[in-house]
This record gives sequence, structure tokens and C-alpha cells, in this order.
Amino acid sequence: MGRLALRELAQRWQQQGRSAMWVEITRVKGSVPREAGTRMLVSAAEVAGTIGGGHLEWQAIARAQAALKEAGDRPLAAWDWPVTLGPSLGQCCGGALTLRFFPLDSGSLAGWAAEPPRFHLQLHGAGHVGRAIVKLLADLPCEALWVDEREDGFPATPLPAHLRCCASAQPEEEVADAPAGAFFLVMTHSHALDFRICEAVLRRGDFGFLGLIGSASKKAGFLRRLRERGLSDAQLDRLVSPVGMPGIEGKAPEIIAVAVVAQLLQLASA
Repeated sequence: MGRLALRELAQRWQQQGRSAMWVEITRVKGSVPREAGTRMLVSAAEVAGTIGGGHLEWQAIARAQAALKEAGDRPLAAWDWPVTLGPSLGQCCGGALTLRFFPLDSGSLAGWAAEPPRFHLQLHGAGHVGRAIVKLLADLPCEALWVDEREDGFPATPLPAHLRCCASAQPEEEVADAPAGAFFLVMTHSHALDFRICEAVLRRGDFGFLGLIGSASKKAGFLRRLRERGLSDAQLDRLVSPVGMPGIEGKAPEIIAVAVVAQLLQLASA
């Protein structure tokens, strides 16, 4: 479960009045399974999320559930557990970390800050690949606007709050509203629409990435027409097609989506 989904689950549990705790890695030193800020939720009968697995996680769950059982209906206070990883704990990482145990209540949730987005994305196209990409984005710390001409192209089930749908009669006009440095993915049902969106992004200039799905011949045709419309070679060099991390073979929408999202994460980490 991704961090955004975990936070939403924590809010639901709190609203339902479930007795639970959340466990967070607050400090790290050396080699550890997960980074600071990683969390998991623990109730008497359920665990959501992970702080890295192994014996460390097992002990953390046991400590949280024991505290819940001992407290009963009484309020719990937060506490820290400093841990040195090594053979005595059954973990070979060799580093050290601190786990903080928080009772799940409105006060502790107020301190659970949302993770800043790794990237802002405008995704054009609600076809098979677009849908597969959105499934992967659902658990990632990002902000995405999913644009299509067709209202019925989007799934009926609600999306997480960081993913928004936009049915637009003129999708290329949405380009101007994206923040500076945004990523764009273009994969609509229409080559003519793809062209208009790509031109709008390239003329804007202050984007972080522009990826176009399609063949080499499609890209060549777009570049020729864009050059005829006055765009420079420097502008055209920023159009990336095909999209996706190289070396990931396969044309199934799910495989393409993994390659594309991996590429976005790599760009965001550069």
C-alpha cells in the first residue's frame, strides 16, 4: 500500500473510531530497510503498510498490539523505540533507526504531513495505457491531471485525491494550466489531437518532460510538421518518443505503463 493510500486509510479508521496505532521511522543511520517517514498502521486484528518487513516489523507490530490490548479504553501516549539492526534482531542491515508509536487519533493525524509530490503530471488519454498508468500512480506521491475528450472514458470508481479527471472539449487548452516543470504524457485516441497537445507543450517551453506514445514514423511526421510550423530543433529535441525506460520489452498496456512510470520516477529523482 502506498503512502497516500495509507494516510487515507488512517483517516477512515480514525473516523470509524477504530483503536489503532501508527508506527513511523523517524530517524535512520547506516543501512536500514526503509527511509525516515515510512509508516504502517496496526490494529488488534489488522496491519496496513510496511516499515521494511522482517523481524523488526514483526516486533513493532507485536509491541503496538500489546500496547493497544493493555490500554483498553484508556488513551495512549506516543513513545519511541531506538533499534540497532543486527544479528540479535534477526536483521543483517547493520544500521540503526528509531520507531515512534503514535495512537491513531485526530491529534496525531494532524501531524501526519502529506508527502510532497515527486512530480506533477498532465496525462492526456484515457485509453488502455492511460488507465494502466493511473493504476500505478494511485499509490505514488504525485499530482496528476488526467485529461480526455470523453467523459465516459474515465473509470466509474473514485480516484485518490491526488489524481483528478478532466473531460475537456479542447484538451490542448489544459496545457497552459499545468505548473512550471510539469511532466506531460500524450496518448489520446487521435493523432491530430496528440499533435495539437504536443505543439502546445513545446511552445510553452517551461515543462519538465514531454512523452508521446507511438511509432518512429509517427514521431518523424510530427517533427516534420512542427518544424514547418516554426518550432526550432532545440524545441523539437525535447519531444520524447517512444516513451518508457529502455530495456523493458512488451506491448501490453500494463508493461508499457510500468516502463513509463519508472521513467517519470527516474526523471523526478535526477
